[in-house]
Amino acid sequence: MDSKQHWEDVYRSKAPDAVSWYRPHLDISLTLICEAVSDRNAAIIDVGGGESTLVDDLLQRGYRNLTVLDMSAIALDTTKQRLGSIAGQVTWVESDIMVVDLPEHRYDVWRDRAVFHFLTEPPQRDAYTRLLTRTLKQGGRAIIATFGPPGPNRCSGLDVRRHDVQQLSDEFGPNFELVTSTLEDRHTSAGSSQQFLYCSFRKL
Repeated sequence: MDSKQHWEDVYRSKAPDAVSWYRPHLDISLTLICEAVSDRNAAIIDVGGGESTLVDDLLQRGYRNLTVLDMSAIALDTTKQRLGSIAGQVTWVESDIMVVDLPEHRYDVWRDRAVFHFLTEPPQRDAYTRLLTRTLKQGGRAIIATFGPPGPNRCSGLDVRRHDVQQLSDEFGPNFELVTSTLEDRHTSAGSSQQFLYCSFRKL
């Protein structure tokens, strides 16, 4: 089964609030984005946004230049339906992060909660970093959330790669400067505990 089919099956089989990563509001991401850019016209991309409520909360806060990328059409359609008429204010991109073609130097903020840790092979992470470097503006922020060292080894039936702050910084290399990091210990809908590491990097 390819990656797209895997995630279509996940979103087809579970309600939006039944997946382990569901949060009604993504407070840490919102705080880091608002700290990174106060300009409501800043270009923000939510990588792996799927059914996330982040786009709802960003729109409510007045941000207007938003892109949501996910490989699952089902997840994107769910979010569009939830937003209703204001969904037309958002740019929707249905694609795999490994093959997507995004505009060069387009984004002020690149936000990724739980995509990067599914890239378990070095060539995948290298391709991701090249895309991030090409599409993020100089001085732009990359806000990345992955499983921390005590986090699970697998998620949604797939292997993941856990990171501490130094490991994540090393992945993005000298083109990115760590601005801040924070840990979140959260409980899933199934009752398990997961640690997320959030890092905000500035592109030099």
